[in-house]
Amino acid sequence: MVNKLVPAAAATLALFLTQALPAAACGGLIAPNGAIRLDRATTLVEWHNGVEHYFTSFSYHGEASSFGWIVPLPAVPVKVEEGGGWTLQRLNRETHPQPPILAFDFAAHGTATTQSVEVLQQVQVQALDITVLRGSGQGVLDWARQNGFSIDAETHAHVLQYAKGSPVFMAAKYNAGRAQRQRLLFGDGAPVLITLKVPHPWIPFEVLAAGQQVQADLYLLSDKPVNTSEWRALIGASGVGTNVAGAEGFTLKFQEKMTDTLYHDLSTDKNMSWVRRDSWLTYLSLDAPDSKVTYDMSVTPMGVVKVAPFGTKPMAIVDGDIASLAPADAPTAPMGTASTLLVIALIAGAALWVLKPRDA
Repeated sequence: MVNKLVPAAAATLALFLTQALPAAACGGLIAPNGAIRLDRATTLVEWHNGVEHYFTSFSYHGEASSFGWIVPLPAVPVKVEEGGGWTLQRLNRETHPQPPILAFDFAAHGTATTQSVEVLQQVQVQALDITVLRGSGQGVLDWARQNGFSIDAETHAHVLQYAKGSPVFMAAKYNAGRAQRQRLLFGDGAPVLITLKVPHPWIPFEVLAAGQQVQADLYLLSDKPVNTSEWRALIGASGVGTNVAGAEGFTLKFQEKMTDTLYHDLSTDKNMSWVRRDSWLTYLSLDAPDSKVTYDMSVTPMGVVKVAPFGTKPMAIVDGDIASLAPADAPTAPMGTASTLLVIALIAGAALWVLKPRDA
């Protein structure tokens, strides 16, 4: 269910492993012979008190025995481990209501270096061999080539650009032999859960763009409702049905307070005990041409989704001076900004005070 996506949900920069086949043609989204394509990206991101949980499932279809991904990360992970087996499917069911059915019970640090790259962590998640790296963009590319990744010109440029924002990457390599021993079916998703300490949640989206229509599902668990603009968040208006400013085809589709049933189903899944009962669930869907997906995203303390050009330092999307576009449905002047609303409220209050009857 992942298109080129990890964190992150969202986003995966796919650099496929070398085989005796031609080089990849479009940003690494397909295997070197064009035999592999990653499926629709589905990601869950939760952030609370400076800790982000980024959960995604690498899934694919086609025929190849050797391929992998390089994923940009905003910080060195606290932990990389296997995620829950039914969580993403359960979220899909929650946000895409189906007709009633019968009830279902959902019941390491390395030392190797390659030039300017440090290998920080190495773990296995089902059929994936995962390595967390820290280094320059060129160093990560050199490490990838030395470890059998086939890198085309577009992917080369993207790694260098992402490295300007953060020096941390995660490499995931498919191990066909282990998949066979574990009796995993080709195309089965490998659920990967990444825990990071970051001031704001961060999801790389530009890495989804690779010569095709970009389709992705993003689920957010947050302390407060998520919205698509400051003015809507300020007055408490629902953002459901609205688009994210500056992100064509990126729409807030669904939102609700965590229910008892959903909390039980998510929190009892494998390694998912961090899910909180008082969370808000938000579902956003992306469906846009790859040429329009040139950004990564974050969420402000007010709960507003922000996007910025990929390669922007991850925390600068919220903390930096990043210009953003007004949403298409924003009120027109004089109600165009939150500051204008505040000024109008102050003027109205002052007028009422002046007109208030005084005792003789």
